[in-house]
Amino acid sequence: MSPIPRRSLLKAAAVAGAAAQFSWALGARDAQAAPRAEAADADPVALDWLEDGGLGAAPGSTVGVPWPKGAYEEDQTFALTDADGKAVPVQSWPIAYWPDGSLKWTAHAVGTGAGSGKLTLAAGSPAAPDKKVTVDKRGGTIDVSTGVITAKIGKSGSTLVKSVTRGSTEIAKNGRLVLIRQPELEDGDQGAEKYERFESAISDVTVEQDGPVRAVVRVDGKHRKGDRSWLPFSVRLYFYAGAESFRMVHTITFDGKQEPGKASGDFIRGLGVRFTVPMRDAAYDRHIRIGGDDTGLLREAVKGITGLRRDPGAAVQAAQFAGEELPDPATWDQRVTTRLQYIPEWGDYTLAQLSADGFTLRKRTKKGYGWIAAGGGRRASGFGYVGGPSGGFSFGLRDFWEKHPAQLDIRDAHLDEAEVTLWLWSPEAQPMDLRFYHDGMDQDTYAEQLEGLNITYEDYEPEFGTPYGIARTSELLFWANESTPTPEKLAEQVAAVRVLPQLAAPPKHLIKAKVFGGLFSEPDRSTTAKARIEDHLDFLFTYYKDQVEMRRWYGFWDYGDFMHSYDTVRHQWRYDVGGYAWDNSELSPDLWLWFAYLRSGRSDIFRFAEALTRHTGEVDVYHLGQWAGLGTRHGVQHFADSAKQQRIANTTYRRYYYYLTADERVGDLMHANVDSDETFLVLDPIRKIRTEPYTPDRHALSIGFGTDWSGLVSAWLTEWERKGPKWEKAKARVLSTMETIAAQPNGFVQGSGLYDLDTGKFAVASAPVVSVSHLSAVFGLGELCAELIDLVDVPKFKEVYLDYCRYFNATKTEQAARYGSNFGSLLLFQGHSRLDAYAAVQTGDETLAKRAWTKFYSSDGYMESSPWKTEKLSGPVTLVAGSEANWVSSNDTALYGLAAIENLALLGDKMP
Repeated sequence: MSPIPRRSLLKAAAVAGAAAQFSWALGARDAQAAPRAEAADADPVALDWLEDGGLGAAPGSTVGVPWPKGAYEEDQTFALTDADGKAVPVQSWPIAYWPDGSLKWTAHAVGTGAGSGKLTLAAGSPAAPDKKVTVDKRGGTIDVSTGVITAKIGKSGSTLVKSVTRGSTEIAKNGRLVLIRQPELEDGDQGAEKYERFESAISDVTVEQDGPVRAVVRVDGKHRKGDRSWLPFSVRLYFYAGAESFRMVHTITFDGKQEPGKASGDFIRGLGVRFTVPMRDAAYDRHIRIGGDDTGLLREAVKGITGLRRDPGAAVQAAQFAGEELPDPATWDQRVTTRLQYIPEWGDYTLAQLSADGFTLRKRTKKGYGWIAAGGGRRASGFGYVGGPSGGFSFGLRDFWEKHPAQLDIRDAHLDEAEVTLWLWSPEAQPMDLRFYHDGMDQDTYAEQLEGLNITYEDYEPEFGTPYGIARTSELLFWANESTPTPEKLAEQVAAVRVLPQLAAPPKHLIKAKVFGGLFSEPDRSTTAKARIEDHLDFLFTYYKDQVEMRRWYGFWDYGDFMHSYDTVRHQWRYDVGGYAWDNSELSPDLWLWFAYLRSGRSDIFRFAEALTRHTGEVDVYHLGQWAGLGTRHGVQHFADSAKQQRIANTTYRRYYYYLTADERVGDLMHANVDSDETFLVLDPIRKIRTEPYTPDRHALSIGFGTDWSGLVSAWLTEWERKGPKWEKAKARVLSTMETIAAQPNGFVQGSGLYDLDTGKFAVASAPVVSVSHLSAVFGLGELCAELIDLVDVPKFKEVYLDYCRYFNATKTEQAARYGSNFGSLLLFQGHSRLDAYAAVQTGDETLAKRAWTKFYSSDGYMESSPWKTEKLSGPVTLVAGSEANWVSSNDTALYGLAAIENLALLGDKMP
């Protein structure tokens, strides 16, 4: 579901009264308006591109910018200028609000006028683009014009994009989704392969934005063949003012059936996006461009006139290679002109990237004739072009080799209409096999199943290792070219496909706005101790980035994630050992990476975190079925473990990317979590370790205050501050749960409470209980509570949370003196040092400040005495040469990273 359009918010505010509509009740049960904070300093913001080159050939870019509390009213407009002070057209809208109703985050879209340099954003009237984006919904199609190209988007049927025209020239048409299903999967040569071909079937179309700089159209549906519809899709099409291109964000949710041990099921053999391209030029003026390594290109014509026995002339040959229209053949060497009919016409091309390390390229004249090898390489860019002097179509699939197996097809380029297909899953690869990976755990009782935790650390339960409901999002770009682009322009298009240009606000501004709890500060190497921690943080990020490459953590379902634990004997991550394999956000590495970016502004960290967010929000979480809204604990397959919990679906992990980019798909994921408290009726997250009888009751659900509530309150808080469709309900849930946790006899130390789905309250326990887990605060609870305490004035909540922070790392004697008994055997003290740091700042307690650094330096986790280096690896002890740091684990990395960043921000001036 998309955010409410800005105009709707403003209209609602005008009707209901801005103060009442946008106020946050500071601890009150009624919606009384909060007093407006004194206006904060809001200097202009210098926006810059994450990478060199600026916007390049991309259609546009959208950036999220935060503002200090009280800086701007909700109806504030913004202007953008370049380095020379020239106005740059911009479209702005709110994406989050502060408690007083002032703007917290705004999104800003720029089109082709954005250029390549820095831009300055400030309050003011936006410049209108010379060529506006317009949307016309009146006819049988939704017509979107950028001022350069026009796309007609279907409202029903199988065709998403009915046509793309530039002026009076149709560049592409019949844009649809394609799916090949293989109903049977056998090893070896048993059985006969049969295929079923499905196409997209539209169920709903929504215009989410309509210009003047940016328009967004969402198309939802399923893939259909005959009476069967399955594999839901959600596609967004993005258009920017003045652009000759558009962007597609394509999401599928798997709802097929694949059962372990069975050869029949819904196996995807191919999944793609297909367009038809009219071909108007002579065969020798029809140009093919296919991206290879880096910016490399195959540059050929359907009918090549270079390399022949007879020479048509050097100028003619050079013009064909350059993609220019050739002179009249009557002017060529007639020995060539009179024999043109004997030169083959190469109509079909296929580039297949079946692994991260190699692609093959081949071509043939037409269907039914043999293929010949046209080359190959290591990592293709995912870019292609077909067309000629009268117009042509460029197309590209982002993360092409990273999310292998992928493929690009051009078919029938020698005929009146060519066909291009961007395969998200190559039909030449093995079919998509998502069956559970083994059958050795068929125990019936929880006690027997838990033995898996004692040997492979895998939480297993029959029928829980299912992919039903997981999703994947891909990004594609398309250009409607006036003619065959020059090599320089093609290189820009390739670059846009590989790295989509992104504007960003600088760390200084993010810190000044005090968003995300104010828990990060810029890197500081002013002292030896601080420099050493910064070196350690750099080491850890570089190591994981290098391990992705060495270990080949790539693939359609895997790219973005990394592994959990290391096997020192095999010199290998434990990719095949139960719960030690894929990390699946365990202990919040997502937060570590986003905080690392927020404080540094480093593009490499942003891209790494972006890939992780795209992965964990889609693949590690269920979006359909009985477990929709829950995520899966770490395991050999992303969906294999039977622990389906809030802690992995946690909205906290998506907030950063959404607010920095205003990405609508991630916004969907956060909206979807608002009602995920209902999942506790379906599945008890601690069902296997309960000792007392328990039946889920709508009015008395057992929900923990740590990993459970932190995920729930994150979704509610985000919906509230975004003013989403359910923001009033979300607001009530935030306040009621904060108040009823605070009212517990032991506050957070009580551990859990009985939650009423209808009232949104926890029942207040009659007797104090001490129930503390080392996991409670390491899935975003600390970061969320810092935000909540800053935003919502519930004094008792702040008190009980600060008590939790104060006593987790306290001595057992201190714990018992405060709560009647100690907290038992705990772990992860280094990671919890950031709770000490937060409490020290909030209370002014110097003892806590000292303890924060003591626990950071001398408890479990990474120490100053840790090696802080890698060792080289090569054959025969490893599959590929590289390096290892066998003392590194992803749990410790996430905790060290967050503790280091937050402690430096909060207590950097109090380091020992």
